[in-house]
Amino acid sequence: MNKRFLAAGASVAAAAMVLTACTPPGGGDDSENSSEGSVLNIGWNEAFRSMNTQTTNGNAVSNSIVTYMMNDNFGFYDDELKVQDGALGSIEQVSEDPLKVKYTFNDDAKWSDGTPVNAADLALTWAATSSHFNTVKSNANEDGTLKENKSDTVYFDASVVSRQLIEDFPKMSDDGKSITFTYTKPFADWRLAFGIGPDGVGVPAHIVGKKALGVDDPAKAKDAIITALKDEDTEKLSKISNTWNTGFDFTSMPKDEDLLVHNGPYKMTDYKEGQYLTLTLDENYTGPKKPKVETVTIRYNGDPMAMVQAIENGEVDFTQPQATADVLAAAEELEGVTVDSADGATYEHVDFTFDNGGPFDPETYGGDEEKANQVRTAFMKTVPRQDIVDKIIKPLNPDAVVRDSYNQVPGSPMYDEIVKGSGIDGFEDVDIDGAKKLLEEAGADAPTVRIMYDNTNSRRQQEVQLIKESAEKAGFKIKDVGDVNWGSRLGDGTYDASLFGWQSESTGITDSDSNYRTGSQNNYGGYSDKKTDKILDKILVAPEDKQAELSTKLEKQLVDDAFGIPIFQHPSLVIHRDTLKNASTTTVSPTIFWNYWEWEVN
Repeated sequence: MNKRFLAAGASVAAAAMVLTACTPPGGGDDSENSSEGSVLNIGWNEAFRSMNTQTTNGNAVSNSIVTYMMNDNFGFYDDELKVQDGALGSIEQVSEDPLKVKYTFNDDAKWSDGTPVNAADLALTWAATSSHFNTVKSNANEDGTLKENKSDTVYFDASVVSRQLIEDFPKMSDDGKSITFTYTKPFADWRLAFGIGPDGVGVPAHIVGKKALGVDDPAKAKDAIITALKDEDTEKLSKISNTWNTGFDFTSMPKDEDLLVHNGPYKMTDYKEGQYLTLTLDENYTGPKKPKVETVTIRYNGDPMAMVQAIENGEVDFTQPQATADVLAAAEELEGVTVDSADGATYEHVDFTFDNGGPFDPETYGGDEEKANQVRTAFMKTVPRQDIVDKIIKPLNPDAVVRDSYNQVPGSPMYDEIVKGSGIDGFEDVDIDGAKKLLEEAGADAPTVRIMYDNTNSRRQQEVQLIKESAEKAGFKIKDVGDVNWGSRLGDGTYDASLFGWQSESTGITDSDSNYRTGSQNNYGGYSDKKTDKILDKILVAPEDKQAELSTKLEKQLVDDAFGIPIFQHPSLVIHRDTLKNASTTTVSPTIFWNYWEWEVN
């Protein structure tokens, strides 16, 4: 067994990235160097469920790792968190005032059915994620699940702040090879707004046109999409949004091959629900990426110890399981296996629900915001963050510390300044007496808090137990509503506190906007504050010398409003058999899959 400790790349994450020139993915390798017939088995903890990674349901790493290998992009993060040029084309700022950004597609950018990847695809992605074409703010059933849009309703299930800043319809070249977006105001992270990493250009517009509007000819289907958008044709956009929202969701190999249309080097060839998914090199791919492994099979199992056993048995070659002391110890015993220890990009946190009639909702106290804030603050005072780190995380990383920032990792350039100015230090130690006093002042007698988390996850089970023991000392009643399907329940109002991890998808300072902005996609707790929204507006256009100051103001507001509380940075274990070369990871999605074209199997 080989064991290595990787340098944490997280400290780079606070700086805005720029696109850097490099050799196209594949590094100029000839196809004859690929391992013909080679197979790589990768263990993963959650199964794929959607080709559209930009919807609420599809926005998950379990989907991104697959779409990343199936689709090219304009840029991707390497293991030093630098953005490298992708295989789809180029990004260029053509005007600073107003901000205009041009995307130009390479001549060989094609979907797997031969249809060009072009401006229409990116225009649809902009339209679907901008909220500009929606006729309602939300369209959900009482249980929080997405409704199918009626003919007079348009609702795309996504909201990205950068795309909302583009109000005018983009300018597309006559040949469709370029598209230019004009922003209504400066945007700090314009380089990261479209086409980076697993999202690529989004789902194919011609397939959406075929399914939604019944137009079989790919070129005409794209034209139909663009026409419907320009005309703001509600009836057609209703159909288009329905298809975009759920039409690319599946949990086993679909019979409809249109759902598998892709523009990258791998194609999906098999998928057994909850068991495994197989990708095979696409012989018709003409782009610059030249992977060396012919077949990649992702095998699913949520039990990290089972993944270690699969590595030992030779059933899995490469995995990134949840890091626990038992998993690390078991992996270290294996021969012919390398274990890489690193800081992960994910951080653990407790979030509150503000709008469900529960103990943290002002409506429970007759609309009294202060009383609800006191109850939330009281709960924050009981979360035993240091105890959790000491008992659960330090056995894996002796240098682990409590994370005191919502948006920056410990050791990042802005971290110390933010922590010093946010007020989070008031929650350094558990304060049971202080919590009791706040509950008494709020008139909250033994409030019941329903905690939702993945109850098949052993680490989270331990965390919830520690939180429960502490909170109940202050007078809270804790109700465990853990669920293996926790992801689909986020935002449904059936819980009061949630325990899960955020994993970064980019390094931009605007990346967390949708977590806190009123009505945004990732704001699952219904948090809404005008001061916060104004700070977020300023962050969107912040020059570099103002970023730390504004980030500190944002986090102070989150602390003052008792939004929730961060706990720790996840440790990361990358385990692979020594037969695999060039195994690596990066601290943003898609983690260990970031350099799949460099993998080699002996």
